[in-house]
Amino acid sequence: MKRILAIFPFLFFVPLCLHGQDVPLNLDGVDAVVVGDAAPEPEQATKNAPENPASDKTTPKKRRSTTLDLIQTSGIIGYVIILLSFAAVAMVIEHALTIRRNVLIPPGFGEKVLQTLNQGQFVPALQFCKSESSVLGQVLYAGMSEYENGWNAVEKKTEEMLANHAARLYRKVDYLNVIGNIAPMLGLLGTVVGMVYAFQQLAESEGYARPADLAEGIYIALVTTVEGLVVAIPALGAFSFFSNRVAALISETTLVAEQVLQPIKKSLLKKKN
Repeated sequence: MKRILAIFPFLFFVPLCLHGQDVPLNLDGVDAVVVGDAAPEPEQATKNAPENPASDKTTPKKRRSTTLDLIQTSGIIGYVIILLSFAAVAMVIEHALTIRRNVLIPPGFGEKVLQTLNQGQFVPALQFCKSESSVLGQVLYAGMSEYENGWNAVEKKTEEMLANHAARLYRKVDYLNVIGNIAPMLGLLGTVVGMVYAFQQLAESEGYARPADLAEGIYIALVTTVEGLVVAIPALGAFSFFSNRVAALISETTLVAEQVLQPIKKSLLKKKN
């Protein structure tokens, strides 16, 4: 009995000694977890490292839209507006070359006809006006051709010819006004087409369309609107400019024609009296 009691202190002493020592354990699986969490291997770290966009030289850059891209985006409506712009430019160049004072009222022509009439040479003056293709020459020739019918006939024929030339020039200039009114209407048509396309995308997505789905239709709408305005504004400005020029030149032609026909007026009124 005493021997058994003597063993009890020894049984308590052994666990106490073992508690303060390192006991070898199988930690193969734990070591793998610890190592993986603490310090990743170089290859694994490189693989998991976030890419640096600044250092990626192969990233493609988004190309900016050009004028040709805008025209192609607007489709057939845009091409029609561009054709109208070419026509407007051609008309402006033609009007600038033909609706001029030197063309409608040649310098020195009226003075030469007046001088010839003052010398009593009616037939040479009439032939000289016939050979002149300007507005002033045609007006004078038309009026002087009615010499035999009296001054009232001369005056009436002159006014009719002036009105005909004024109407012809105004009709010629009015095409710029037509282009200036059609171009924004075509732009509005493109706007409506673009909005229809945008709402079609919205309907197909059952109301859950992304902004990118609607952007194309709105883009088309805005592009055609801009094209129409870009063509219409200069066309209307040119129409106003050339209309005022026609009015001024016709008024000046009327004044010159009255001065040139004064000798004929005096002669015919003297004969009438």
